[in-house]
Amino acid sequence: MSLAEVCGIKEFDSSFNSHTIYQNDVNNLCMNFTNNLELGVPPFANPAENLSRFTKDEAGRDIKMKFDHGTTTLGFMYQGGVVLAVDSRATGGQFIGSQTMKKIVEINDFLLGTLAGGAADCVYWDRVLAKQCRMYELRNRERISVAAASKLMANMVYNYKGMGLSMGMMLAGWDKRGPQLYYVDSEGTRTPGKVFSVGSGSIYAFGVLDSGYQWDLTDEEAYDLGRRAIYHATHRDAYSGGIVRVYHMKSTGWILIDNNDCNDLHYKYQEEKENLENNV
Repeated sequence: MSLAEVCGIKEFDSSFNSHTIYQNDVNNLCMNFTNNLELGVPPFANPAENLSRFTKDEAGRDIKMKFDHGTTTLGFMYQGGVVLAVDSRATGGQFIGSQTMKKIVEINDFLLGTLAGGAADCVYWDRVLAKQCRMYELRNRERISVAAASKLMANMVYNYKGMGLSMGMMLAGWDKRGPQLYYVDSEGTRTPGKVFSVGSGSIYAFGVLDSGYQWDLTDEEAYDLGRRAIYHATHRDAYSGGIVRVYHMKSTGWILIDNNDCNDLHYKYQEEKENLENNV
């Protein structure tokens, strides 16, 4: 039974098509119904500039329209490829909406994207990017490069700069040039690099990464570094937590290494610390 039947709406398409005014509204304000590269924008001129008028009340006081974000994601390149590690807590301010959010999107077999900022924004545009990458592959009979994929993403979101998008993602992949890692955000910033951490817990994750990162890490050392960095961020940052997911991007494509509950890691690392202190 469809939702239309449950709501008692019959022959919706025919009645909808008979009202041209509704058709025009949908076409003008909800463009992503027909083209997922375009989002509906506020129905007035220069929305990026004029949206700021709605963030203050009659007395000129700020209206709280922006919600707080919280997450911890990281990625780094080393001799064995690229390691991505993320937590799984989705929050809106102090409210924990989910403890099992999947913050790594599998765009294709050789490209991964991480989520930080607005979960809906990141997931939506990662799906659009996945479609564009697949279309490129069908047209050109070869995989898109990570640089080109990151440029596509940066160009798409730049069109909506200042309109409320909230995104800070990493794109990791392997192409003809080897392992690649890029940071892309909703302001249109696109930066290649070897080590990134994004989110409210990134300052804690960077502390662990800075002390343990080396180019010649073994695979197991790289996995452990990613886990420890995310765990310590979740331990100090209230907006991060849940499950620590670790992915490895290799020349043969990405593989999921493991999923570990933060509580299990806490007791594991605490035991290691106590054993080390007793031995000393």
